[in-house]
Amino acid sequence: MTGQLLQGKRVAVTGAFGALGVVVMRALEAAGASVAGIARAPASKAPAQLGGVAVFGGADISDAAVAESTLRAVAQKLGGLDGLVNVAGTFRWGKVADNGSDIWELLHRTNLLTAVNASRAALPLLGAQGRIICIGAASAAAKAGVGMGPYAASKAGVAKLTEALAEEVKDRSITVNAILPSVIDTAANRADMPKADFSRWVQPGQIADLIVFLLSERASAITGALIPIVGRA
Repeated sequence: MTGQLLQGKRVAVTGAFGALGVVVMRALEAAGASVAGIARAPASKAPAQLGGVAVFGGADISDAAVAESTLRAVAQKLGGLDGLVNVAGTFRWGKVADNGSDIWELLHRTNLLTAVNASRAALPLLGAQGRIICIGAASAAAKAGVGMGPYAASKAGVAKLTEALAEEVKDRSITVNAILPSVIDTAANRADMPKADFSRWVQPGQIADLIVFLLSERASAITGALIPIVGRA
């Protein structure tokens, strides 16, 4: 139960139209926050579940200038900014020997640069007690298997971004943490792995509940943490 832990807080969420992004935004609203969603897809593609939430579509925040202008627009819309949740990301499987640079560049831009650019753009907008949360991956903290190189490398970058930025801003009382999920129970993952035991996977709502806590005052002493959330994987 998240109650009203975030009453009065103003939070931006990247990757807002994805399966996890939608659940996170609804959980933040339920906890009392004012929320704005940022997505690369146009605003016309916003999922119906987001209702009247402020959305900023068509924003490719792997471009630093776009990230800066979008975060400024979000802060203007919400009347300020107290938190940023970097959900934007994607997955591709690919062997080093069988793929050129395209897959590496895609995952670097989508998984890491979006988080770097959004975080940098948010810093001048966040006051004391600001919060930044990144979505990493549990697999990036383990030995990478065949085909996992591009994804694991990009998500390992998210982990190190989190640790370094936490150190940079700790004297401003801004916290920076990352959540490291294993396989998330989404329709896309079920389609990709139809023979898996879905009951062992992490539910999007469980991740959202942890995000609500990390954005709240109760988590003010937690920063630079890489928090696994792996269900029964």
